Amino acid sequence: MADGTTDSNLLAYRKQLDEIDDRIVSLFEQRMAISEEVAKDKIRTGKRVLDRKRESEKLETLGAKARTEFNKKGIQELYRQIMALSRKRQYQMMDDAGVLHNTPFLEVDSLVNDRTIVAYQGAEGSYSQAAMFRFFGDSIRNFHVETFRDAMTAIDEGAADYAVLPIENSTAGIVSENYDLLSEFENYIVGEQIIPIRHCLMGCEGTTKETIRTVYSHAQSLMQSERYLAKYPSWEQISMANNAFAAQKVARDHDITKAAIASEYAAKAYGLQIIERGINQASSNSTRFIIVSNRKIFRKGAGKISLILEIEHESGSLYRTLSHFIYNDLNMTKIESRPIEDRNWEYRFFIDFEGNLNDPSVRNALRGLREETRHMTILGNY
Repeated sequence: MADGTTDSNLLAYRKQLDEIDDRIVSLFEQRMAISEEVAKDKIRTGKRVLDRKRESEKLETLGAKARTEFNKKGIQELYRQIMALSRKRQYQMMDDAGVLHNTPFLEVDSLVNDRTIVAYQGAEGSYSQAAMFRFFGDSIRNFHVETFRDAMTAIDEGAADYAVLPIENSTAGIVSENYDLLSEFENYIVGEQIIPIRHCLMGCEGTTKETIRTVYSHAQSLMQSERYLAKYPSWEQISMANNAFAAQKVARDHDITKAAIASEYAAKAYGLQIIERGINQASSNSTRFIIVSNRKIFRKGAGKISLILEIEHESGSLYRTLSHFIYNDLNMTKIESRPIEDRNWEYRFFIDFEGNLNDPSVRNALRGLREETRHMTILGNY
C-alpha cells in the first residue's frame, strides 16, 4: 500500500510540474516576442544590444524576490541564461536586417602570385622549410631567419608576404612563444600545414654510434627522443635554436664525435649520413605550422577560424563566452590560455572553431563575442 501511495504522489507531483512547465514555456515565448520588439527598436536607434548596468540591476532585483539564498542564486543564473538567449536572438535579427558590419577580411581566390616571398624560421633542411614547400610548392621564393620574432617582423615590415611558424606539436604541445607573438603583432593566419615529425640521428661520413660523444638538436627534439637517448647515457646533449642549425653545425665541424638529431630534409641539405631513422618515441608525432600574413585575407572555402579573447575576470565569464559557440551550432576545436602581461592571474584565450566568415551563424557569434568580451581579435580564417 505504501509503495502505491508513493507512486501516486510522484505522478501527482509530475503532473503539477508539467503544468508549471507549460506556463513557463508560454511566458518564455511571450518574453522573447517582446525582446524581438526591443531588437527592432535598437536596430532603428543604433543602440547596443548589451546594457551591462541594466542587466546587473535586473538580476539584483529578481534575486531579491527569492525566499532562500539557494533560490536567489538559482533565479539569477536562470535569468542570466534567459537574457543571454534574448541577446543572441537580437544579434540574429540585426544580421537579418543587414546592420551587422562585415569583418574587414577580404576573400581571395589564391594566396600566391609570381612575386610572393615567404620567410621561415630556422635554416635550410628545417621542418619549417618542409612545411613551406608543402604548402606553397618547391618553386616559391623564400628566405630564412633566425628567430620566430624575426619571421613575424619580416612580414610586418613587408620584407616577406608570408611567414611559416610552428604552433603546436602533437606530443610536446603548443609553441607558447608563437601564441604570444600572435597577440603582439597585427598579423593574421591564412593557412596551416601539418608535417609528420620523424627525427633522425645523423653525422658526417664515418660517424657511428660508437664514435659519438655529443648530440646537438632543439630542446624539444631531444625531449621527444628521450627514450632513445637514454640508451646512450655517455652522450652529452646540447640544445640548439633549431634542428637544422644542429645539422649545419655537425656538417661544418666534420667531427665523427658529433651528431645531430634532425629531419631527413636536413641530412640531405647538409650532406650528412643518417645513422638511424625514427628515433622519436611517438610514431604518430606531427607538428602543425601556421601560414601568417600582415593582410586580412582568407581563401574561398576556408573552414577554420582562430580568435583571441580577453574576458572579464569574474565567475562564469568563460562559460557565458563559450555559449555563443553552442547557441550558433559552431564546433570549437581548440582552446588555449596564455597569461596576460602585467595582469596577475588573468589570461587571454586562443580559440579555434569551424566556420567561414561569410556564414550567418559565425557573424552572429562574432557579434556577440565582440559585444560581451573585454577584447576580441580575429586571427584569421583558413
